[in-house]
Amino acid sequence: MSNDLPRWAEEMRDLFKSGSVAQFLIHGNVFDVVSAPAPGGRRMLPLNSFFDDVMFDKYDVVLHYDRGKGIRATKGAEDWGAWLTQALGDQAFSVAQTREPGAALELIDRYLLRTLNLQSLKGREGPVRKIAVVIDFAEFVVPRGDAIQLGGAFSSNVVKVLGWANDPAILQSNIVTVLLAEGLHDLNELVVENPHAASLRIPLPNEEEMCDYIEALVDAGFPELPSQSDVPMAVLGRRLTGLSRISARTVLSLVLKNGRRITSEWLSQMKKEKIERECQGLLEFLESPFTLDNVAGLDAAKSWLRQDAQLLQRGILYALPMGYLISGRIGTGKTFLVQCWAGELGIPCVVFKNFRDRWVGATESNLEKIFSILRALGQVVVFVDEADQVAGKRQGEDSDSGLSGRVYAMLAKEMSDTRNRGRIVWVFATSRPDLLEVDLKRQGRLDVHIPLFPPETAEEMRVLLLSVARKLKVPFTESDFPAIDQKSLVGGNEIEGILVRAMRVYELAPEPRPALKDVLAGVFSEVRPSAHTRKLEYMDLVAVRECTDSRFLPARYRDLTPDELERQIQELRRFV
Repeated sequence: MSNDLPRWAEEMRDLFKSGSVAQFLIHGNVFDVVSAPAPGGRRMLPLNSFFDDVMFDKYDVVLHYDRGKGIRATKGAEDWGAWLTQALGDQAFSVAQTREPGAALELIDRYLLRTLNLQSLKGREGPVRKIAVVIDFAEFVVPRGDAIQLGGAFSSNVVKVLGWANDPAILQSNIVTVLLAEGLHDLNELVVENPHAASLRIPLPNEEEMCDYIEALVDAGFPELPSQSDVPMAVLGRRLTGLSRISARTVLSLVLKNGRRITSEWLSQMKKEKIERECQGLLEFLESPFTLDNVAGLDAAKSWLRQDAQLLQRGILYALPMGYLISGRIGTGKTFLVQCWAGELGIPCVVFKNFRDRWVGATESNLEKIFSILRALGQVVVFVDEADQVAGKRQGEDSDSGLSGRVYAMLAKEMSDTRNRGRIVWVFATSRPDLLEVDLKRQGRLDVHIPLFPPETAEEMRVLLLSVARKLKVPFTESDFPAIDQKSLVGGNEIEGILVRAMRVYELAPEPRPALKDVLAGVFSEVRPSAHTRKLEYMDLVAVRECTDSRFLPARYRDLTPDELERQIQELRRFV
């Protein structure tokens, strides 16, 4: 690795040197160590130490503040202490006085103003003092919310922070202010959207950076790592991608300090648990015991997905879609299809959990955290079930103060980044694709739309019934398959319910038991058509309308003209 600064630090340095901004909002992986240049190689520093020793090493005064520790001068303590004593006069001074944000920011503001006044009096000939102010956990100092909600104290903090960014005198001097927060959306909107401040994201380490970190651990701290690992060092770095450096060290320390070996299975489990814990349950890894061989029928869909899996494994990313939309009536196996595909992909597959939160800004911060981890994982399939409920709306809703619109905007932006083609693969599943925003399901975001339908022939029904029986592990064979008078379309969920009812009757029957074939035929004959037939038919038709390739459609839909399809949808809409 070169002796260059991390990319975000280089951008910060260049922006400040250009004189365009003097305030930086640093967010993302802020609790990790940072790779910094050192004589003869690299060294790992906590972020605050990185600012002190690298970014602000030539500064005269560096002040750090957070609500827990108050104001601390890591450089220029004599000048800060002398001024503080003078400013407070005869008042008794304690660290507690500098912990409360209002008082602390007032002291820092007066100190900066005093410095600006001194430099103005000395003119160009006097020495120019360089001052940096770093505010840690800034979300507790200038939290998200409007002025009425926050109250006077927090509003005053926002005004001071905006003043440090907007004051031309500060911009033209050697004074820089830095706000640190894990989630950018946790900070006040006025601070985040201020054109005179720059937002810089610290990403999770990529594969190359994680491999370099593993090498550094072997050289300093874990010399026994290669001998206690069944996984090669290069592969180990790749497998730990998606974690912070601190989390990777914790995972390795746990096994090494207890004299255990690092196996592939243990590593996968620990990485899964660590990421899920860091995401606070926002993501869940999908580990499927199934493959597409477990899916009954749907030959065209399985063939397409298998071909794309081959392209993914061969690294031919330019031939892959950005994402998929799996649609169809409830019970057609949308979720199960994705689970089976995940079982043979060979890359991680994660499921979006409920990332919405009642607190202001928390939902957006949750999404930020999710996106940060997805980018770091290298290659990942992201499954969003019930997507019409998750994805939000372009215009937002009055009842949620515009949250739905912000969720939509963040998802749309992330999904359309073509740099992620073949790296972050989106899979949306819904029975109501008509409720998804058109712009979200367009080509370039969800390129391939695969509709699923219930079995339409006796042969398709037989295959699905046998597949469900294998899934439930019931003693059912082809000879037990009865002749069925199929009165209406029956989906996989309904077939599972029918089979469970049949097995219930069979197991409760006294000896000698009737033939399973007869029991199943009896249960089928007693099944009533769904009370929601028209709604289900509507779901079929909107899935047909969304379909991007005719090979996915049953024969009865292939020759349906767009006008006729739209007419049938409109006829059924009143029942939905």
